[in-house]
Amino acid sequence: MKTIKLFLIALSLFAFTGIQAQTAEEIVANYFENTGGLDNWGKLEGIKMSSKVSQGGMEIPLEIIQLKNGNQMTVINFQGLEIKQGVFDGEVLWSTNFQTQKAEKSDKESTDNMKIQSQDFPDAFYNYKEKGYTIELLGTEDLEGTETFKIKLTKTPMVVEGEEVENSSIYYFDSENFVPIVIHTEVRMGAGKGMISETKLSDYQEVDGLYFPFSMTQGIKDGMSQPITMDEIVLNPTVDLNVFKFPEETSSEVEKN
Repeated sequence: MKTIKLFLIALSLFAFTGIQAQTAEEIVANYFENTGGLDNWGKLEGIKMSSKVSQGGMEIPLEIIQLKNGNQMTVINFQGLEIKQGVFDGEVLWSTNFQTQKAEKSDKESTDNMKIQSQDFPDAFYNYKEKGYTIELLGTEDLEGTETFKIKLTKTPMVVEGEEVENSSIYYFDSENFVPIVIHTEVRMGAGKGMISETKLSDYQEVDGLYFPFSMTQGIKDGMSQPITMDEIVLNPTVDLNVFKFPEETSSEVEKN
């Protein structure tokens, strides 16, 4: 009996050592290898995601488009209205005002921060060294029974209210499959400033040889959250770049002003 106990202890120590022996670089390399290969990720020119977000007992359709050139937007279809949010054409960031239904440009600070964020296509970890990002393994952590690697990704600093602030997130990688299942990021501005935003990722499925999470939950850690379910993900879609352009005012609207 004593021999068996010693064997089990040795086995558990071996497993723990195996987990600890991983470096941040190896974990990220395994992530890309397990989700389709780094070369295939590099061939992506764009992604279009059709999804639904559950809110107040309703399911609201969302379409998210992200392109390699930095263009991106989210389109909300609600009660017959098409509402565009976070639209970026590489230079101008704008959104549809929910009340007036008119397009409004974002301020320079938000636009500059979006230019930084647009570098993350197709994945924040893709070519992170070339982008000047750093990664750090903070150890392991058990998340509801799943052993994870805890990696801090630090990106180009953001500017908030005129001051440069750290731009980082903590990613929790499933130690078995090497895919992120939780992301924590400190909210740097707005009413939630100082809180920790939490994104949970699950149901990874293959799309043309690459793997994406088809289920996610976004919200505040230990607070309210919204589930989002992917209906379809299309790789390298054909997109008219004009849809990202800020709509100019009509002559009648100009005359009123």
